[in-house]
Amino acid sequence: MSGLPHSSHALVTGGSRGIGRRIAAAMVGAGATVTIIGRDRATMEAVVAAGEAHFIEVADVANQASVNAAVAAAAARKPIDILVANAGSAQSAPFAKSDAAFFRRMIDVNFMGVVYAIQAVLPGMKNRPYGRIVAVASTAGLKGYPYVSAYSAAKHAVVGLVRSLALELAGTSLTVNAVCPGFTDTDLVSASVENIMKKTGRSREQALAELARHNPQGRLVSPAEVADAVLWLCGEKASAITGQAIAVAGGEI
Repeated sequence: MSGLPHSSHALVTGGSRGIGRRIAAAMVGAGATVTIIGRDRATMEAVVAAGEAHFIEVADVANQASVNAAVAAAAARKPIDILVANAGSAQSAPFAKSDAAFFRRMIDVNFMGVVYAIQAVLPGMKNRPYGRIVAVASTAGLKGYPYVSAYSAAKHAVVGLVRSLALELAGTSLTVNAVCPGFTDTDLVSASVENIMKKTGRSREQALAELARHNPQGRLVSPAEVADAVLWLCGEKASAITGQAIAVAGGEI
């Protein structure tokens, strides 16, 4: 049982595909009203049509004004109790070829997108009797990987933000945590597989194996496993869990 309060309102950024869509569906299954935020209206409308979310708001998480408008519209519909800051983008490049614009792009989406979402929901959430903030980070926020220095730096920043903000808000009803998936079976990882194939000439099976080898269980994590961790952190009985960065990675961390 998730233990979500009756009729809570969950906001999930990047909720149209992959981990975000699975989290949204899990929240719906647990009885929450769910609003998803993303850039592609048609894709999000398909999620609602499938019964995996209730409402949509179009926004680019790297644009603060866009996020503020989306959150305000969602909160006007129903006060927000849960934020899952899931939206992100992973691009790889050797450090020597990662210029300032590349770093800025990864920071803007993966870190500032979390900052903007939290800043937008926090005023309305702080005085409510229950609140949960969960950032979907990555094992790249807990360790390094080659060729993703910008992405890893952004995800490390997310984990630092979570740990600090949890302490600031410890005297309130809010908890702030991060879930850090390892390589997960999503379209984001599919893009990484394609990149490995293109750059190394390996087959799809070999490229998948290259990613799966990081997991001691020898497999990719499923989006449902990540969603289950998020759902647990959002439950009423997880009120003593805050400031944590929980790896969902088969023992990699």
